[in-house]
Amino acid sequence: EVQLVESGGGLVQPGGSLNLSCAASGFAFGSSDMSWVRQAPGKGPEWIASILSGGTRTYYQNSVKGRFTISRDNAKSMLFLRMSSLNPDDTAKYYCSTCGFVGAIQSSDVWGQGTQVTVSS
Repeated sequence: EVQLVESGGGLVQPGGSLNLSCAASGFAFGSSDMSWVRQAPGKGPEWIASILSGGTRTYYQNSVKGRFTISRDNAKSMLFLRMSSLNPDDTAKYYCSTCGFVGAIQSSDVWGQGTQVTVSS
């Protein structure tokens, strides 16, 4: 069974930083492309970043490019998202997910339970 468990969310002031982690199990993590997606209250899910299985290629939504960094540790089956220069528009629940297609969210993608990020003064 695929399991993805996110952690690291919280309340942060505008301009601040936060690091998210995702522990993966139950599948061949090292052979899987992975993504982070987010969902703000009252809005649909939004793809924000993907990383290919080898960790050398990354892709970002324009609104987070230069502020967010996706990375992974295949030896530990961990996915990370480093977020900086956060603003209130980044407030959302953040999910680690498998990645069937870079830049898109597919119905076959598996998500974790999510971690809440709130950017507010």
